[in-house]
Amino acid sequence: MNGMNYLMNTYNRFPVVFDHGEGARIWDKNGKSYLDFTSGIAVNVLGHSHPKLVETIKTQAEKLIHCSNLYWTEPQIELAKLLGENTLKGKVFFVNSGTEANETAIKIARKYGKKKDKNKYKILSAHDSFHGRTLGSLTATGQPKYQEDFKPLVDGFDYFEFNNIDSLKQKISNEVCAVILEPVQGESGIIPATKDFLEAVRKLCNEYETLLIFDEVQCGMGRTGKLFAYQRYGVDPDILTVAKGLGGGVPIGAVVVNKKADILEPGDHGSTFGGNPLACSAGVTVMREILENNLLEQVEKLGIYLKKKLENLKEKFPEHVKETRGIGLMLGMELKEISAKDFAKKCFEKGLLLVPAGNNTVRFLPPFVITEDDIDQALEIVKECFSEFENRESRSETR
Repeated sequence: MNGMNYLMNTYNRFPVVFDHGEGARIWDKNGKSYLDFTSGIAVNVLGHSHPKLVETIKTQAEKLIHCSNLYWTEPQIELAKLLGENTLKGKVFFVNSGTEANETAIKIARKYGKKKDKNKYKILSAHDSFHGRTLGSLTATGQPKYQEDFKPLVDGFDYFEFNNIDSLKQKISNEVCAVILEPVQGESGIIPATKDFLEAVRKLCNEYETLLIFDEVQCGMGRTGKLFAYQRYGVDPDILTVAKGLGGGVPIGAVVVNKKADILEPGDHGSTFGGNPLACSAGVTVMREILENNLLEQVEKLGIYLKKKLENLKEKFPEHVKETRGIGLMLGMELKEISAKDFAKKCFEKGLLLVPAGNNTVRFLPPFVITEDDIDQALEIVKECFSEFENRESRSETR
């Protein structure tokens, strides 16, 4: 397809052109079927072509797609209410992506700090975190490999070790306006925070009058078996950033703030497309499906089933699997000698979509509508791939 030549070379794409999907399956232009355990990188929580989501999008598109935030619309009001009531009981600002949500949170934190003291502007984030690719969110991302070619970055950021409260204590001061964390680090290889760590971070932030931001762009929207991961830990942030699964595939993000962080005024921030009726109507449908149709219980149940299966694979292939970890349907399998990228490619060839991540980990992020049979089929492919890598190594040793 000649049109491919007109796309910037910004992604290491798999050699496939997808055409349509249904549930947990997706088909390419040649009619080959794949089990989708990526969900568009934790986006398609309801799977592909979910009937209610499709109907919502069709209905809303026939009514009103966009009218700007100079006016009120019912879908935006309804989605804000659903998010606010089910999280921090606070206010909501809508954007189009996770990066934009984190940029908004950074601006809120800076204004909050400046209102207290002109020198209270620093923001702390964790090593190996991922918060986005625009300059502010990229600076918050604690991974130099993403940052080097775009320096100088935004001033006023520093980093601490994830799950190490002593490391944070060494960095925090009265100059810090916010700490931003992923309750479960996604891009670095599915690494959950410990409850003790998050509780200690919350206590430190209170002590230093510092906002606590939880980036739940990847781990939110039911992915861990709770609507948001922080609810599993019982530790509330001051700011919650949301995106990915919120629209079920339609681009949308949101920032939810508690009363303390509700400081933005007209002129402080804005988004032309943020909160448009089409995206918000999709968000309402996704939220209602998750909250009203036992999908959280489904994620919990199937997450336990999938994790047990992955643990069985670790026992069967101890020379290849270093660790399995994660919560709900946000699971990772860290490999030893095999490259995560090569392994994901081999699974792709056999009809299973997985996502490589940091620490040589492959991510399992299936839609919430999968079945145990889907999991069994996926893990059979994983098992076949391990066996083929073993056979390849055996042939190499005998030469």
